[in-house]
Amino acid sequence: MSIFGNIMAKVFGHGQDRAHKAPRSSQPSVRQPEGGASPSQAETFPPPITGDPSLASAATVDVGEVLKTMADMKDGGGNYQTSIVDLLKLLDLDSGLAARKNLGEELGVHAGADGSAEQNIALHRAVMDKLAENGGIVPDSLRH
Repeated sequence: MSIFGNIMAKVFGHGQDRAHKAPRSSQPSVRQPEGGASPSQAETFPPPITGDPSLASAATVDVGEVLKTMADMKDGGGNYQTSIVDLLKLLDLDSGLAARKNLGEELGVHAGADGSAEQNIALHRAVMDKLAENGGIVPDSLRH
């Protein structure tokens, strides 16, 4: 899988693992009212999403929230909002120079010398743009 493919899998698939472990009914859920209210006052909820979570629309993925949740689980996640190195580390992906060079080739980023701040900033921007192109909701704060 490509480096960007791995990034997408980590971001769009985050939190979806639990859906695989407990298949759910396709019938609506009914919650009975408390305090002895009549059954006609029961609340009906739409059925939960079932099936393969990788088929879920990427448009429903808030990239900013996913990354924030992941960073909170890792005591902050460094400066993932602007640093491609910290973003890759947050996603448990290789952040070394060779991996970043390959990511640059995949995304057509040829700004600055390999490993330079200019290139790293351009890579981060390109990753966020590409996540958005693929249906992710990317806040402006991640698109510097």
